[in-house]
Amino acid sequence: MRRTRILTAVLALAAGLLVGSPSALAANVDAPKVAVAADTYTWHNARIDGGGFVPGIVFNRSEKNLAYARTDIGGAYRSQESTKTWTPLLDSVGWDDWGHTGVVSLASDSVDPNKVYAAVGTYTNSWDPTNGAVLRSSDRGGSWQKTDLPFKLGGNMPGRGMGERLAVDPNKDSVLYLGAPSGKGLWRSTDSGVTWSQVTNFPNVGNYVQDPTDTSGYANDNQGIVWVTFDESTGTAGNATKTIYVGVADQANAVYRSTDAGATWSRVAGQPTGYLAHKGVLDAVNGYLYIAYSDKGGPYDGGKGQLWRYATATGTWTDISPVAEADTYYGFSGLTVDRQHPGTVMATAYSSWWPDTQIFRSTDSGGTWTKAWDYTSYPSRANRYTMDVSSSPWLTFGANPSPPEQAPKLGWMTESLEIDPFNSNRMMYGTGATLYGTENLTNWESGGQFTVQPMVRGLEETAVNDLAAPPSGGAQLLSALGDIGGFRHTDLTKVPSMMFTSPTFTTTTSLDFAETSPNTVVRVGNVDSGAHIAFSTDNGANWFAGTDPSGVSGGGTAAAAADGSRFVWSPAGAGVQYTTGFGSSWAVSDGIPAGAIVESDRVDAKTFYGFKSGHFYVSSDGGATFTTSAAAGLPSGDSVRFKALPGAKGDVWLAGGASDGAYGLWHSTDGGATFTKLANVDQADTIGFGKAATGASYQTLYTSARIGGVRGIFRSTDKGATWTRINDDAHQWGWTGAAITGDPRVYGRVYVSTNGRGVIYSDSSDAGDGGSGGGGGTDPTPTGACTVTYKITNQWAGGFQADVQLTNTGSTAWNGWALGWSFADGQQIGQLWNADWTQSGAAVTAKNVSWNGTVAAGSSVGFGFTGSWSGVNSKPGAFKVGDQSCAVA
Repeated sequence: MRRTRILTAVLALAAGLLVGSPSALAANVDAPKVAVAADTYTWHNARIDGGGFVPGIVFNRSEKNLAYARTDIGGAYRSQESTKTWTPLLDSVGWDDWGHTGVVSLASDSVDPNKVYAAVGTYTNSWDPTNGAVLRSSDRGGSWQKTDLPFKLGGNMPGRGMGERLAVDPNKDSVLYLGAPSGKGLWRSTDSGVTWSQVTNFPNVGNYVQDPTDTSGYANDNQGIVWVTFDESTGTAGNATKTIYVGVADQANAVYRSTDAGATWSRVAGQPTGYLAHKGVLDAVNGYLYIAYSDKGGPYDGGKGQLWRYATATGTWTDISPVAEADTYYGFSGLTVDRQHPGTVMATAYSSWWPDTQIFRSTDSGGTWTKAWDYTSYPSRANRYTMDVSSSPWLTFGANPSPPEQAPKLGWMTESLEIDPFNSNRMMYGTGATLYGTENLTNWESGGQFTVQPMVRGLEETAVNDLAAPPSGGAQLLSALGDIGGFRHTDLTKVPSMMFTSPTFTTTTSLDFAETSPNTVVRVGNVDSGAHIAFSTDNGANWFAGTDPSGVSGGGTAAAAADGSRFVWSPAGAGVQYTTGFGSSWAVSDGIPAGAIVESDRVDAKTFYGFKSGHFYVSSDGGATFTTSAAAGLPSGDSVRFKALPGAKGDVWLAGGASDGAYGLWHSTDGGATFTKLANVDQADTIGFGKAATGASYQTLYTSARIGGVRGIFRSTDKGATWTRINDDAHQWGWTGAAITGDPRVYGRVYVSTNGRGVIYSDSSDAGDGGSGGGGGTDPTPTGACTVTYKITNQWAGGFQADVQLTNTGSTAWNGWALGWSFADGQQIGQLWNADWTQSGAAVTAKNVSWNGTVAAGSSVGFGFTGSWSGVNSKPGAFKVGDQSCAVA
């Protein structure tokens, strides 16, 4: 897992997407009409489970089953032992502070386990517009208070797997230390994180940079002070711990110590040199400080490493490396001590990609070691573990490697490794793709195998580049993701079995389906070698590679004609291209600049649109030639996203801009010849469409925008005349500017892209609009007459969609209902909305949800579903509400 995804997105962010005042351009629409939080949405993730780097795991040392995990761009999480899930803690981070979703360090207070701290900030260079901060919580991350720092922090910078940089004094928990990057030194708080001051007499601010020749401020930043470790045996409750060790990114002077509670500091004598100290873990029982060393800062690089043990009483250093330095091709980083059996130590070879990561274990304080796997007779290997990825089957990456590689891998970028301090059998470790763990670790010594499996449910860490919700077919949603390509989501509550493959992209940059033939799908993306474009003719279930035009170096954007007969592609490294069929050959499009964003009209198969640097382009001949629209006043930069409305030729919406120029939402009804700016939208960064509300004549609009001075996710059911904010301050997810779409089949459902929290979706709870909710209500027993209308609204090979309307034709209201029927031909429901449901064999029961249980006499309630069929798909002939048979209309 490379974790390069954020570097391209952040360049757009730095161009001015994130902050600023509303555009001053003239407006043609009435003054703002905004209803803030007027509709209640309950937000969920489209399950992927993981998908990114987990550089830190922190167990509380005084309370059992209290653990936290940090991600580099996707926030922090707290474990829920009862459900074996993770709860996100930083969803409240707003648009302007998007960088605070990057977590460089976590600290859990062992004196008061209700307290937890997070050091946040994503980049130390100009990509992140805000300084770092320390967040503090007294309710385990349920709510936070913030102290801004006078420097930046780098949750997604080189060296982010080292740590922890933030630490709470285990004896006097009002004292905290924070190691800063960029030459900013060591910082201390004496009032539980409220205020911070630099420890001015700390002698070394670090000097290691990954790449001194880099001029971006990314790889050439000083990685600074990288960990702080207390020796709790040198303090008493209520009194500051006397001995503190600090790791510094300096290959000649990596470890410092104070023996007077931070009053003075000195370099620890006799320490090894030539390496960076990634971790420093102290065993106070036996008096050992263990240090994992690498020649590089990680999390990808690292070619040599060592493990050392420092005896705190005598000052003796001992090389306890599991293998000779000459035999390493990796550095060490992950490091942990079994607190139940302190002589047991474990470490990882974090940077070993091929053939796999390695995990080492010692039960005699590093005197001798065993490995998680070893060669029997090369290339055959014997594993002390088994891997069960059935809960996240995509972790095999669809690979079928030759020995000694295996699929799935034990991991890579394994910089975090922790044994539960209360349970010697439980260990967790982070990788570039997920968080793995085991609950029978001591099988390592007993001669059996321990089981490694994902322990990541609820921790969603993908960066989303594009989203598409087809109007029919088995895919509810298609996602374009960084690092792991993307998925076809057929059930939002289940982890997809595999990412897009054949070909597999490291990052998918754009995807599209043919509006009137949605089985035809195109995606483009970045890949080390091979084609950068792929096609599907079965709604994204299976794929085949297209052919690249000369010069293509990256995915760019792609658009499918409304009927799937042709495609237009604007790849990186080459100009805009068009093709008929599936890209066996390409021709250069005339009249449109390289790098333009391209989209298709959703009705006219020969009409395509483009945008570049303030100009809108239109093609009416299938992408062969484009003409420049006369439309003026559009954003001058390229931080723009636009879409054409399904079902209406030439109906185009455009969102984007920058704070120093035009910024907002524009609408065209003449194919881009002219655009009208909506005056009631201050700023907008995405636009998407979904099923129209009941009684509405226009599809529902969704946007990530600032409206009425409020940043949020907004919905309009009246063509943008009025807007309703549908998220709230607790659910903001930082930056949501890449993509948004409604669901064409379900009113009120919206899919929101995030930059590190995956795909967020929700359904409206507005009963009057027919949205889908959750919940259940009581077992209903209504009486009186009823009528059912069952309509198959769409059918394709192996699948179908149906709408059901249930009418109360009696004289009294229902307070809860349950409709039952049986399928005659073996049909199986895949997903049902606007009701809870169960199916046992042929028998189906659909029951009201929380908001649609009351049905007045003469009124109706409706729900819909998708299902599978084979051979015959006849309609049910009988329905019952409770014991009452319903008439079938």
